[in-house]
Amino acid sequence: MLSHLHVIWALMRGQRLRYGFALVCLVAATAINFGVPLIGTATIDYAVSGKTPGADTPALIALLLDAVGGAGALRSHLWLAPVAMVLLSLVSGVFSYLKGWQSALASDGIARQLKDRLYDHLNHLPAHYHDRMDTGDLVQRCTSDVETARQFLATQVMEIGNAVILAAAAFPLLWSLHVPMTLVSFALIGPITIYGYVYFLKIKHVFLSVDEAEGALTGVIQENLTGIRVVRAFARQDFERGKFAGPNARYRDRSLHMLRLMSWYWSISDLVALSQLGLTLLVGAYWITTGQLTVGLLFAFLSYLGIMLWPVRQLGRILTDLGKTSVALTRIGEILAVAREPEPAAVAPLPTRLGGAIAVRDLHFAHVGQGGTRDHAEGDGALNGVSFDVAPGESLAILGPSGAGKSTLMHLLLRLYDYPRGSIQLDGRELAALPRSWVRGQIGTVMQEPFLFSKTLRDNLRLGRSGECAEAEIEEAARAAAIHETILTFERGYDTLIGERGITLSGGQRQRMALARAILKRPPLLLLDDALSAVDGETETLILNALRERRGRATTLVIAHRLSTLVHADRIIVLDRGRILQTGSHAELAAQDGLYRRLWQIQTNVEADFKKELKPA
Repeated sequence: MLSHLHVIWALMRGQRLRYGFALVCLVAATAINFGVPLIGTATIDYAVSGKTPGADTPALIALLLDAVGGAGALRSHLWLAPVAMVLLSLVSGVFSYLKGWQSALASDGIARQLKDRLYDHLNHLPAHYHDRMDTGDLVQRCTSDVETARQFLATQVMEIGNAVILAAAAFPLLWSLHVPMTLVSFALIGPITIYGYVYFLKIKHVFLSVDEAEGALTGVIQENLTGIRVVRAFARQDFERGKFAGPNARYRDRSLHMLRLMSWYWSISDLVALSQLGLTLLVGAYWITTGQLTVGLLFAFLSYLGIMLWPVRQLGRILTDLGKTSVALTRIGEILAVAREPEPAAVAPLPTRLGGAIAVRDLHFAHVGQGGTRDHAEGDGALNGVSFDVAPGESLAILGPSGAGKSTLMHLLLRLYDYPRGSIQLDGRELAALPRSWVRGQIGTVMQEPFLFSKTLRDNLRLGRSGECAEAEIEEAARAAAIHETILTFERGYDTLIGERGITLSGGQRQRMALARAILKRPPLLLLDDALSAVDGETETLILNALRERRGRATTLVIAHRLSTLVHADRIIVLDRGRILQTGSHAELAAQDGLYRRLWQIQTNVEADFKKELKPA
């Protein structure tokens, strides 16, 4: 438990002053609340019952009577007692409000800082971490788990303080009033506390199972909503409903199990608390008949028990919520414990812009599986000894079957993954020794699966520009990607808001938007990973002509399966199983026996047959 409290204390950094003020308000409210039963006791015993103060009068009662001018004065102005009790309750309520307000502000501030920290950390984690993590579970940790911690910090932290203050103040106060009755009143407090602690230890694992079940449920929902069009296209609604039913039932069962355990706790704690009140009342009534206790003192003890028992019963709830919070913080800590993408400790001054020369030597890379072992044996990885050079401003096309290592090569150039063997140099500088942010700032990328944000078309295009850009620049990039005329057909033009992941656009439109975004960045190095696979032949021709006009402005690496996209490249390399099989221009490769020539003949014959079929009789 101490370790959990230490973590919570660390979270409070920056908000401890607010919590300190809330604690002061809590102490003030508690002290004032303790004064109300004393007024009642003095009134009942010395004003209503007519008892004369003497040596057996508790010191606090004697001080109170002296403050109002004695028992006679109190008896003459009996209305003062209820008025004073109401006023004290009002003042106590004000301090309680201030306590709740300050603790709420502090907890909300901590939750905001924690969410900001998590969001920033996730954006800097290695790509292989996101490859193996479930998105729904990450969302669960960043939302529900943070909210669990926030609720604990908003309420239960103050409840812990309240319980400690009550235990520290109530016992000596009651002891000063009547020692035997104090022992009776605290007879069952210990058992309740021990029961709550044991309960916390037993139920902690249940909270973890509920959290994991909720994360799995969130993951299923997130995946279904992301692929909702595929689900409908294949009429898989019934299947998806069945797939959802399993995690949903598991979450329900675990939640019900947790609720059953909690209901047992509250039932037993209620029984013990009521037994404590009953014991105090019975013993107190008996001692009143024997003259060992006054009615006013019994009133005081029952009042103080009423103040104390709720926080004591809450101890179990506090420990329960502490268990939930510790599980949530553990899950959050698992994210924060993952090391960020490593950056070089010291880097020589870098130019603002790359020249664009690329040199790859004996490059090896194999993807790492979720179990921590490599998916491929040595020499049979995604890349196996790849070497080539690209001059500044040159366009290099990369061709090969699926799984040949084309996209992997692009990912290594972007430093999404680090290569264990070999070398990649940009303008003579080793890529692994360069800051990732600087490298990515020099590269314009069109991914194999283009991603657009739920923003306006203009905002999506400006994503790669760190500063402002003129409207003319945006339109120039859109024209180069053959998307400008299409955008003008939309009702709001460049201010058109597109759906999540650009779902309101066609596949070809998304690819052209991604290409325009990369062009607008004006990078010295342009990576196009199958960027024209979804556009028609006429549009492809327009884009390729625009790219040829821009030749020399950026070193360009193009991945494509359609050879018509590659024929105008300065040089082509053919990859297969992570190795370079052929290198040369289109004319040179088409004249050689090999994979390129076979692919060229197949695609040429298919296009010829297709045109022949379309030719009118």
